Amino acid sequence: MLHMVAGLAAPRLRAAFEDAGLTGIRPAQAVALVPLAGGPLHASMLADHLGVTRQAVAQAIRALEPHGYVTRTRDPSDARTLLIELTPLGRQALAVMRTNAIAIEADWRKVLGQRRLADLRETLQLLLTYQNF
Repeated sequence: MLHMVAGLAAPRLRAAFEDAGLTGIRPAQAVALVPLAGGPLHASMLADHLGVTRQAVAQAIRALEPHGYVTRTRDPSDARTLLIELTPLGRQALAVMRTNAIAIEADWRKVLGQRRLADLRETLQLLLTYQNF
């Protein structure tokens, strides 16, 4: 059921990216941008934040980098490793994602009402907190 609800947002986000003139980015790849809002990360740290494999992160970054959403640069403290960092275009994609999420939440508020939406948010937070049980 959660997968179905989450899937409802993808077409809307794709349309929002298109309306903003952002090309070459899919909602599934865009998720990788979120942890980078706090600053550059190694691929392994990004994978940990997302709860996915390093291979999945590498695939997303390989898709996002040529379109200018992220860059990979040598870590100044360890030249053997790369840091993944948002570009201004990546930050623009994050802003579109946030605006889209706020609009979806507003729609849900119309359907559920404020109290039920708050309960839903609380329940989802609880599930995310205990995701490894």
